[in-house]
Amino acid sequence: MPIKDILTVLDLSGDQPAAKYALEFGRNYDAHVTGLAVSFEPVVPAFAAAPMPVDYLQAAHEQAIAAANEAKKDFDELARIAGVKCESRMAEILTGGPLENVLVNCRPTDLVVIGQANPDKPEPMRELLIETILFESGVPVLLVPYIGSTTFQPENVLVCWDGSSTATRAIHSALPVLEKADKITVLVIEKTKQAGAGQPGAEVANYLARHNMDVTVEVVTNPQTGVADAVLNHVSDNSNDLVVMGGYGHSRMREFLFGGATREVLEAMTVPVLMAH
Repeated sequence: MPIKDILTVLDLSGDQPAAKYALEFGRNYDAHVTGLAVSFEPVVPAFAAAPMPVDYLQAAHEQAIAAANEAKKDFDELARIAGVKCESRMAEILTGGPLENVLVNCRPTDLVVIGQANPDKPEPMRELLIETILFESGVPVLLVPYIGSTTFQPENVLVCWDGSSTATRAIHSALPVLEKADKITVLVIEKTKQAGAGQPGAEVANYLARHNMDVTVEVVTNPQTGVADAVLNHVSDNSNDLVVMGGYGHSRMREFLFGGATREVLEAMTVPVLMAH
């Protein structure tokens, strides 16, 4: 199915690398792009010894709204310059509270684009936003490095394949992008050699080749580094401009915990990563 509707979660500071990627992506696919600014409302601690001053709460509320409105303004200007069909919205949530107001905007779309957490410009709940959207929206998520991206039409794509349902969903979600790529590498990482299992990755490579894609398979057996480092090293050595992979994790007490490889890739990613769960 073609990508015709994109939602991007706006940064509250900086030069909007995720929004820029989403707008260029939307222009390439003739898609409508919605910019969503999240206003993080202050929370009054239940254990506070005395009521919080009303003027403090009002000032914090106004500051949160102003930051979201500024992000919307930045997005609207970027969209005007890009000449893309667009709109901007705001979602208000309590800091540390449920994210349903964000999720209702994410679900009726083809793709959510969001920026990687920037350690130099931390934002409230950024990692939780990413994890919640990935695990609860039901929509593929494209994460953009906080340093931005130099390419907006991926040409050399790395597909991480382990035979799982999440990797399968990621590939199906990425088909419109993969069909436009010049080169696709299916990377299979085996901790031990699987005897008698046939060529790892051959079936998915054949599937993609039937879609007229130029596909090669690379198998790394018993890597000397972790899975995440093996993926990131491949990106560095082969100049991949997009990674497609499944997102792993489980929920417990409303805290979402990524699988180790997923979290490590997202922390150290240098190119956009398209994930599905």
